[in-house]
Amino acid sequence: MTDTANVDLNVDQKSKEAYFTASQGQLIWSRFKKQKAAMVGAAVLIWLILSGIFAPFLTPYDPTIAGRDADYQDGAPQIPKFWDENGFSARPFIYSYERTRSIETNFRWVTKIDRGLDARRYVVLFPQGDKYKLLGMSFNKHMFGVDQGKIHLFGTDGTGKDIFSRTFHSINTSLAVGTIGVLIAFVLALIIGGVSGYYGGWVDSILQMITDAVRTIPAIPLFMAIAAFIPDTLSSEGRFLIISIILGFIGWPTLARRVRTHLLTERNQEYVLAAQLCGASAGHIIGRHLLPSFTSYIIVDLIISFPYMVLSETALSFIGLGLKEPVNSLGVMLQNVTSADVLLNYQWNFIPVIFFITLVLAFVFVGDGLRDAADPYGDTKK
Repeated sequence: MTDTANVDLNVDQKSKEAYFTASQGQLIWSRFKKQKAAMVGAAVLIWLILSGIFAPFLTPYDPTIAGRDADYQDGAPQIPKFWDENGFSARPFIYSYERTRSIETNFRWVTKIDRGLDARRYVVLFPQGDKYKLLGMSFNKHMFGVDQGKIHLFGTDGTGKDIFSRTFHSINTSLAVGTIGVLIAFVLALIIGGVSGYYGGWVDSILQMITDAVRTIPAIPLFMAIAAFIPDTLSSEGRFLIISIILGFIGWPTLARRVRTHLLTERNQEYVLAAQLCGASAGHIIGRHLLPSFTSYIIVDLIISFPYMVLSETALSFIGLGLKEPVNSLGVMLQNVTSADVLLNYQWNFIPVIFFITLVLAFVFVGDGLRDAADPYGDTKK
């Protein structure tokens, strides 16, 4: 019994020593791991990010080419099978099809499936296909395809584009827009909030008036005005850059306010006065002493800002003020679900909506988990 008690005492002492000697990052990670919802959200978020980055390889076709499968427009999802009435197959397969119009369906396209044994299309791994660039290198290998014809796991839209390919490329585009917007807003917030909180006085008053003016700018009318001046001849890359920059320039006031409030309370601390007496410049004090004391909250705010940027891009593209074809983004794809015809007859066009909701929820769960983990008094509240 004595040996067991000594072992437990040593373990308890080591755990306490590890707690008091751990860095801020280690403490945040230790608290974050205890939150199951946040860990699941982080795993889903990492999967979505990697899927977006490697979308050219993971998807079978180029998503920007209209009429990619002209014989299968508005086609239903094709789910690979291993068996049917003809027997079992070691390789997954889909069926061949034929598209026809008839008077019985008001001349709507009807897909007739050929379920014969000879009509099977077998799924193959790493086939050659459309060329693409990934990590600065050119490839033509894709993760999967079929030995003949085409496969559409999520079906096709009205122009024959593969929805599976479009969805994963859209995730990458929306995340890219959000990343650029967040980085611009992040830099502006740190500079403006840091200067405002450190100097105070008339400098703070002027910068806060600018912050309040930016906060009062209505986003939708602003983008409507910008959309009216953007020429239709502008390339998709140019429109992408403009949307990203504008989202960044109107997204910094909230974080700037928080940074200012923190620095106003910290600027009179002894370590700041010691740095001033040593001759440190204002930029050095803000960047090396004041902002690092606020690092955990800045990181949390940075993560939480991502879903709002993605939501903004999606909403603007959805109403036609943001990105447009042939750019693939979640907002552009959601434009396809606005008609009653799609709702009644082509419900698979809603599949990208599921990915959009999952992406936003993953960011929210991770942001909430980081916010709780960064709270230094989080353990005392339980």
